[in-house]
Amino acid sequence: MLALTVLVLCIVSAISASVKEHTSGPRLNNDKVYAFTYSSELFIDRPRGLLQDSAGYRISSNVDVNLIWRNPNNDDDQLIKLTIKNAKVENVNERPATKNIFAGTSARSLMGEDYTAALQRPILLHWNRGKIKSFYSYQEEPTVILNMKRGLASLFQIQLNSGASNEVDVSGNCKVTYQARPNQVTKIKALNTCKKVKTGSTSYSKVLDIITKATSATIYSLEDSFIKSVLAEENHVMSLSSFQSFAAKVVSKQKLELQSTKAGPRQIPGKQVAGIIKGLDPKYVSVSLIAEPVKAECENCPSVAEHWQAIKKHLEPESLSKAETGKSFLSLIKSLRRANKQDILQILRKENDTLLPQLVDAVTFALTPASLEAILEFLDFANGSRPQLQERFLYACGFASHPNEMLLSALFNKFNKKIANNDIRETLVIIIGAVVRKLCQTGGCELLATVKAKKLILEGLEKMENRSDIKPYLLAMKNALLPEAIPLLLKHAEFGEGPASSTAISTIQNYDTAFITPEVKKVMNRIYHQNNKIYEKTARTAAAKVIFRSNPSSMEVRNLLLSIGELPLEMNKYMLSMVKDIMQFEMPASKLVRKVLKDTLVHNYDRFAKPGSSSAFSGYMTRGSDLSTVYSLDILYSGSGILRRSNMDFFMFSRNNELHIIQVGIEAQGLETMIAATADEGEEDLESFAGVSAILFDVQLKPVIFFQGYSDLMSKMFSASNDPISVVKGHILLFDHSEVIQLQSGLRAIAEFQGVIAIDISGGMEFSLWYREFKTSVRSRGALVITGNITVDSLFVKAGMENRFESETTLDFISTVKFSEYPFLVCMQMDKDKFSLRQYVTKYEGLPSGKSYVSRKGKVHHIPGSELPLHQENSNMCRKSFSEESSSSNTWF
Repeated sequence: MLALTVLVLCIVSAISASVKEHTSGPRLNNDKVYAFTYSSELFIDRPRGLLQDSAGYRISSNVDVNLIWRNPNNDDDQLIKLTIKNAKVENVNERPATKNIFAGTSARSLMGEDYTAALQRPILLHWNRGKIKSFYSYQEEPTVILNMKRGLASLFQIQLNSGASNEVDVSGNCKVTYQARPNQVTKIKALNTCKKVKTGSTSYSKVLDIITKATSATIYSLEDSFIKSVLAEENHVMSLSSFQSFAAKVVSKQKLELQSTKAGPRQIPGKQVAGIIKGLDPKYVSVSLIAEPVKAECENCPSVAEHWQAIKKHLEPESLSKAETGKSFLSLIKSLRRANKQDILQILRKENDTLLPQLVDAVTFALTPASLEAILEFLDFANGSRPQLQERFLYACGFASHPNEMLLSALFNKFNKKIANNDIRETLVIIIGAVVRKLCQTGGCELLATVKAKKLILEGLEKMENRSDIKPYLLAMKNALLPEAIPLLLKHAEFGEGPASSTAISTIQNYDTAFITPEVKKVMNRIYHQNNKIYEKTARTAAAKVIFRSNPSSMEVRNLLLSIGELPLEMNKYMLSMVKDIMQFEMPASKLVRKVLKDTLVHNYDRFAKPGSSSAFSGYMTRGSDLSTVYSLDILYSGSGILRRSNMDFFMFSRNNELHIIQVGIEAQGLETMIAATADEGEEDLESFAGVSAILFDVQLKPVIFFQGYSDLMSKMFSASNDPISVVKGHILLFDHSEVIQLQSGLRAIAEFQGVIAIDISGGMEFSLWYREFKTSVRSRGALVITGNITVDSLFVKAGMENRFESETTLDFISTVKFSEYPFLVCMQMDKDKFSLRQYVTKYEGLPSGKSYVSRKGKVHHIPGSELPLHQENSNMCRKSFSEESSSSNTWF
């Protein structure tokens, strides 16, 4: 019993001692100078790169710490002085003398007299129980130097007991967690919680977003409750969401180590710290411990006019689908962002018509107040001149990766003023929808400009009665996807005329399934099953797609499948092909479809063996852990063998996020009279029409019309050339991410990730009564350039890394229909040209004197050309088609 009592007393005594130790903070002894060595190291590389291969530099020095004042009523309340001496700037890795840019230099020669003097000027910390209450420095110190001092001072933020709290240091106001052990404290800083002024921009698309992962840990070694050494390390890794190998890493290390103590000045007596500081040096002022932005001017940079003259040869139209064009385009945007309005206007007014479209793209994507004012002044929407340039400007606005309220306000104001060209007015409405959606996705749905734009589109849907007037507003809503518009879309889908009904349904199809309510599905079922009126096949099949992708009930699936066999032949074949595609591609409805098909009343030969040539097919173009690319091909014919609708789609999927890369759709109607055929039910009175529409990176563009009306058709048949019609041509800035990373050392890293695609899409249609053949073709050519730059510029030394990826490719889709017999002979081909994937990594270090170190590496991956696989039935018909062509070419006439 006595032994147990002694044991308990010992435990209580130990706990009491521990608690007593943790209620105080680190303290400096009077009349002592604590001599430390301090180093700050920077490494920039790829995430899997070795530190010894990184770019970067080391700044090292001696640091003297001594006590100035102690509160007579609280021994933990101290004013301490930190003095940096003997600074050096050197390689962070060992290099041969020939590659050592720091050889023969000194900190004074690199920094200059003013920066060196500022660095050596002491700072004061009001330090209470290990927490910095105030940070004192001279007011007019250079920001770079002051931030470096903040980085050093932040190492003195410490607490000796375990726990979590919010702490202010050079990184901002951050959540930190302390774990205390005997003679050691570990601090983990959650960098993603740091509250500071946000700078930079990012992409609205999660597929094309930059993922940033950051960690920070500091280990304090203690001796007699004072700091013996500090080791701090933070890592920042940035990567492209859909391409994780395209990444960069910044590592910052700090080391503070006590070397000795020696006799020092006596502490100054007093009760108030403010009076002590004023008596010590009245020039000292209290400043924030959070780092300040560094304003860095671009020295020796060419003017925007000089830069344009140097690179414009790479932006000629014939070079549009080459990687060099993308690199030049990105560099031009950077130059334009530094330019003023007058300089931009000057190059716009002087340039010829061949290069102006590319220049308009770049000026619009620059998205600065100066560039927007310049382009709006240059493009006069009131006089109707240069509609092609106005269209390029509007499309660039729609593709903007991070549009702002300024841009939307400018577009809205243009709409309310005179616009001479009606096609441009319609395009403007469509693009306003795209900008509204991107602003809403980034939290800007309640901005005044967004509210006005939403009202404009909704009123257009509600008030417009004319079919041609309503279509731009439907396409604008296809871009905007406002939930409050669904009731209006249902009205147009169910009661609108043919094209308006189809467009409204395809718009509903783009909404997230969370918005496809039972009421929406009821309307789609009424349209598909034609409960109230006759609908075109394009509307009915679009309604079926909405039902299939929106968590259908067993009864809804059963009714859809029971309709197969009772439909017009080509629609029947299309629906059958759609069902097979749902099952083969394991779409969400596939399990339910398989379950319903077990019923022989639904699944039987009579119902599922009808002939036809229409089809729907999906397949993987690429499939990986980061990214999957899916292509799909829908093609629907009329009963007479004329193309009714053809859609070629490509999607990107990354981490449960989706991006509609491209859709090229060709639609035709009312052409049966040309071959003396009978139109399908509900399509007897359709006007002759053919056109092509495109969606690019989630943005619906204004459709391009091949012909409209019988007379227009005849005139174009007799005057037609074999030249394809351009659907869209230009540059798209896919993402434009910039970020300032505040390092704990006080240095700041600037990260810039940009992706641009130069694209040229054209489409054509050939119709031959003699050969009874109908052919459509779509050619997509593009060049992709992605760059990632990480730069740490302390003004007296600069280090960084550029990661660049580039590629060019061509994709052809050709559909040939021979309607001399039934079922029609249909051959679809989707060919991908051979191409190369090229990646380059450049690491560099440089001094103001011009001395530099550069390391370049690259790799090339060649991808052979191929024909993308479609369904087996298509392959069989293509063989038959080619064999007939071969035999006919050897026949005497």
